[in-house]
Amino acid sequence: MAAPLGRVRLALDAMGGDHGATEVVPGGIAWALENPTDELILVGDELVILQIAGGKLPANARIVHGPEVIGMDEHPAQALRERKGASILVATNLVREGEADAVVTAGHTGAGMAAAVLRLGRLPGVDRPALAVQFLLREKPLVLLDVGANPDATPENLYQYAHMGSIFSEHVLGVSNPRVALLSIGEEKGKGDQRIQKATELLDLADLNFTGNVEGRHLAADEADVVVCDAVLGNVSIKLVEGVTTTITDMFRQEFRRLPFGPIAAILMRPAIARIRAKLDYERIGGAILLGVKGSVVITHGRARKRMVNFACSTAARAVREGVSGRIASALAAAPSVAADGLPSGPAPA
Repeated sequence: MAAPLGRVRLALDAMGGDHGATEVVPGGIAWALENPTDELILVGDELVILQIAGGKLPANARIVHGPEVIGMDEHPAQALRERKGASILVATNLVREGEADAVVTAGHTGAGMAAAVLRLGRLPGVDRPALAVQFLLREKPLVLLDVGANPDATPENLYQYAHMGSIFSEHVLGVSNPRVALLSIGEEKGKGDQRIQKATELLDLADLNFTGNVEGRHLAADEADVVVCDAVLGNVSIKLVEGVTTTITDMFRQEFRRLPFGPIAAILMRPAIARIRAKLDYERIGGAILLGVKGSVVITHGRARKRMVNFACSTAARAVREGVSGRIASALAAAPSVAADGLPSGPAPA
């Protein structure tokens, strides 16, 4: 069943995350109220959701019962097999069955990815999907991937990530001929482990605007539009940036409280500080989009509170409206795949 033209139906995993339904449900309801022409499907324990919602939902929201929760310490694939009522699995099944257009979760990243791959499937030509996130510290958006899906990415995986990230940057974010780079320990070619060196060889032959390596310091500079890495390096990088930006904001707040001139300085600098704070506000990112699956899946922070959940829903809705999955599928069909010998070998299989 297709949604009316222009209407987005979001299946929100109401039970996932460190704070569970107490933060996810209010965040989802806030998004529903701000977007009355869209539909919110809260997936979780019906009684818990209704209690948190005060017994009444917005007119464009409804509940689908999925009371089980996959814990952060559980093996995702095994938990999905054993818990058919898990909220993330029920939510993903809604997309598979055409009852929803996207999934949003703050729960177990592995479970969210496994549910997407097992229930929605990978796009043709994609070996492993990747989680892509946008950096907002500069004028143009920077796409960083992978930030959590595959800790053991191969050079061939990095090659595919580069293609998916480039497609996302160009066709969704509007960056013309995006510059693609590998995140490594040095700018020079040859720096990094064997995986990076092999990926460099592959990308040198790719039909991409590949510029070589960048270092961590370049993530906040205008050195690349798409930066590719494995999930461990990507996850550490994004969380380091989040931690540093939070610390900087706290330092400003402490300094402006210092007497006698701190409060006066705060008043004079308020407009500039507001602009800086907006750039450092990582919650606005919303969450990471899982690129490479047949559908729209957004995985946000496990510690996300209602404000970030709201942004995550907006990110998912935009992915649906921009047709991210379809755009990547079409572009990958024309992009060279990687053969068994590790060399690009023509269009990806359909």
